[in-house]
Amino acid sequence: MAHKFSFRWIRIAAIGAVLALSTLSAQAQFICGGHSDLVTGLAQAFEQKQIGYGVVGQSAIVEIYVSASGTWSMLVTDVQGRSCIFATGEGWENTAIAAARGI
Repeated sequence: MAHKFSFRWIRIAAIGAVLALSTLSAQAQFICGGHSDLVTGLAQAFEQKQIGYGVVGQSAIVEIYVSASGTWSMLVTDVQGRSCIFATGEGWENTAIAAARGI
């Protein structure tokens, strides 16, 4: 049951992200553009690579990009094909690897 609870909140957050993208102007704090341009920019500027993605119903795709140094970015692409960097940060920890190691 704990997994359903946490996934439910993740889905709610992702839906919120999509709604925010649809209501905010391009002048907002998001960096938007073509998907391949943004992915190339993340790779060149921050050495980030995709570690996973998820589908938000029929509304969007959320992708997470992470560098070896722990910087991360959340890229959201809506059904019209508009991609925006929704959030960025530092200190990414891959809990899947930690769980596999028994940490």
